[in-house]
Amino acid sequence: MKSRTLLIALCMTAALGMGAQKSAQGGIDAAMLQQISKAGATQGDAALRNAMASNSLEDLARNYRNTTIIDDYFSVETPKQSIHNQRQSGRCWMYSSFNVMRANFAKRHNDTLRVEYSHDYLFFYDQLEKANLMLQGVIDCADKPIDDTRVQFFFHHPINDGGTFCGAADLVEKYGLVPVEVQPETHTAERTAQLRKLLSSKLREFGLELRKMVADKKSTAAVKQRKTKQLGTIYKMLSLALGEPVKQFTYAFRDKNGKTVGEPRTYTPLEFYHATQGDGPINGTFIMAMNDPRRPYYKTYEVEWDRHTYDGHNWCYINLPMEDIAAMAIASLKDGTKLYSSYDVSVQLDRKVGLNALDNFDYGTLFGTTFGMNKADRIATFDSGSTHAMTLTAVDLDKDGKPLKWKVENSWGTESCHKGYNIMTNDWFNGYMFRLVVDKKYVPENILKAAQQKPIMVMPEDPLFGSDD
Repeated sequence: MKSRTLLIALCMTAALGMGAQKSAQGGIDAAMLQQISKAGATQGDAALRNAMASNSLEDLARNYRNTTIIDDYFSVETPKQSIHNQRQSGRCWMYSSFNVMRANFAKRHNDTLRVEYSHDYLFFYDQLEKANLMLQGVIDCADKPIDDTRVQFFFHHPINDGGTFCGAADLVEKYGLVPVEVQPETHTAERTAQLRKLLSSKLREFGLELRKMVADKKSTAAVKQRKTKQLGTIYKMLSLALGEPVKQFTYAFRDKNGKTVGEPRTYTPLEFYHATQGDGPINGTFIMAMNDPRRPYYKTYEVEWDRHTYDGHNWCYINLPMEDIAAMAIASLKDGTKLYSSYDVSVQLDRKVGLNALDNFDYGTLFGTTFGMNKADRIATFDSGSTHAMTLTAVDLDKDGKPLKWKVENSWGTESCHKGYNIMTNDWFNGYMFRLVVDKKYVPENILKAAQQKPIMVMPEDPLFGSDD
């Protein structure tokens, strides 16, 4: 019995040894732990430790001087419109895009007419197109091994409900727009997590099947036929969860008081898009600007596979200093035109008052340390990036025309933040604003010329790229 016990002990020791690193120099040994622990909480920190045990870190670090009556005066402000709520979905990009589109419609009609677009309708086609983008991407890369970076990208991110303004432009030009009264929100459109999980699982299954077909030397026509049938399954899932997309409808426009103007008429979604957004395409009328201090300014970049439709536009942007971005935004706002923009919105956001300011929360003092990375460092280390799209609506300028603070229309409902808006100090704006979509009429010639350069291709795995959620 003793020999058996010894044998078991030796086997366990060997097994543990097999899993251990050959060199322990990088581990925490007893002496190192003793040295580390000297930096722990002291007796003098007892009150602070007790406070942290029963209170939120946010409340303890809050700068209460910033919670007084908020300054909501803005020297330049575009006309107000209704605040929407994306609820538990990642469709902020669509809400911000529609905010700009409906504001442009109202501006063309001297604010006498209003229109509200259906997010549910366009979301249906967004998901169908992203499903096709994933499946076709798998086919295009079927000759690569399953652990290839690009193949892994498709299977890791088969579908999502995030996006960008250029994706919205591609979708509305292809599928049109419908009023929200014609196709209202569904429960699933407002709570997308479960549908996204199910669609992702199905797309992974379909992707493996398509890879096998290519490996088995099936014809291109056969692979396409199978993909088409797979997309039929996705279409059915979407139609059950979101409703069948409207093909034709009757609609009469309303004024800002909700009163019907003119006689109702029949539209297709594409006809309604042109009736409310004009005859020409949206693509080609704007530039996408980004502030990325890691890269040279006045260069254009294109993000491979960052699009909504397989036959659409990759996200292409020009990298600019914040001074240029602010100048274009001010020019647009002065002309009454709202802008699509995106931010790392949760950083230093006091939701109780709707203020983004660098000194809202002093976590450094709370923990006796500093958080000293600059914007480039935060981007490079995945500490910060574009997480949420909102609609830039106002700016407050000093006597020299320099921005003091900004205001954005959010898509979290009227009960959120400052009656549905976020107010941002200019310092915070410079540190955590990333993207701006600007009509070309507000863009200086030198920037328009720089935007026409052949783009430098970058990959979607980069810390700053990917969709706004």
